[in-house]
Amino acid sequence: MSETHLTAADLASGKGHKDENFPVASFLVRPDCRAPIMAYYRFARASDDVADDETTSSARKLALLAQLRAGLSGVGAPEAMALQDVCLARGIDLVHAHDLLDAFEQDCRVNRYEDWDGLIGYCRKSAMPVGRFVLDVHGEDRATWSMNDALCAALQIINHLQDCGKDYRGIDRVYIPVPMLNAVGLDESALGASHSSPALLGVIRLLAEKTQGLLRQSAGFSRAIRDTRLAMEVAIIQTLAEDLTAMLLTRDPLADKVHHGKARAAWLALCGVTRLARLRLAA
Repeated sequence: MSETHLTAADLASGKGHKDENFPVASFLVRPDCRAPIMAYYRFARASDDVADDETTSSARKLALLAQLRAGLSGVGAPEAMALQDVCLARGIDLVHAHDLLDAFEQDCRVNRYEDWDGLIGYCRKSAMPVGRFVLDVHGEDRATWSMNDALCAALQIINHLQDCGKDYRGIDRVYIPVPMLNAVGLDESALGASHSSPALLGVIRLLAEKTQGLLRQSAGFSRAIRDTRLAMEVAIIQTLAEDLTAMLLTRDPLADKVHHGKARAAWLALCGVTRLARLRLAA
C-alpha cells in the first residue's frame, strides 16, 4: 500500500491493554471510569503505534498524528473522535490527549537525548498526562499531580531501559542520554550488542537509581487518592515499578528478561494492596 493511503489503523501493532507492563483499567477501577480510560488507551495505543512504526517515513507519521489531533476537535482519526465524545460527555479536558500527541510528534523528530532533564521533559508529554487523565476521570484532587508525575515518569523510564536494545535496533531511537554513554567511552552502537558491557551496565544502573529517586517521590501517591479502588491500582503499579527498577540494577536488559511473570506480578499486586491497607489503617 502506498504511504499516502496509510491510516493509523494500518499501522496497528496488535498490542492491547493486557500486554502492557502495568495494569490499564483493571477490575479494580470503578466500572463508570473504565470506558473513558479505555477510550484514552485506544487513542494512545493508535498514536504510539504510528510513532513507532519501523517502515513508515517520519513525514507520513506526522501526517497521521495530525489526523489523530484533528479527531480531538471534530473530524479525524476514529480513535480520537471516540475519545473526544467521551471527554465532552464527562467534562474532561482534552489537554491530556494533546500533550500525548506532542510526545509522539517529538518521537518522529527526535531520536537522541542529551541529559536526564531532557528525558524528564519527554516524560512530561509522554507519561505524566496519562496519569493526570485517570485522576481527572475519577475527580481526584490535582494536588496529587506532582506524585503522579513522578510515578508516570518512572514507568516511562523503566520501559525505556527495558527496551533500550530493541528501540535502537528497530527504530534507531535512544532514550539513554548519549553523553552518559560517551562519558564511559561508548556510543549508541553499544545498544546493538547481544550483551551489555560493564560500562553500559553502569550507565543503565545509574539511570535505574535515578528512577528509584522518582519512585521515592511517588511513594505516598496511593495514600493521597480518595477513591479506594484507584488507590489500590496505584499501589500495585508502584510496587511493580519498584520491583522492576530493582531488577534493572542486577540484570542486563540486552540479554535478560526484565519483565514480570504472571505469578510474580500477582504476588507483587497482593503486596501492594496489603501495604496500602496497613498504611491507611495506621493513619
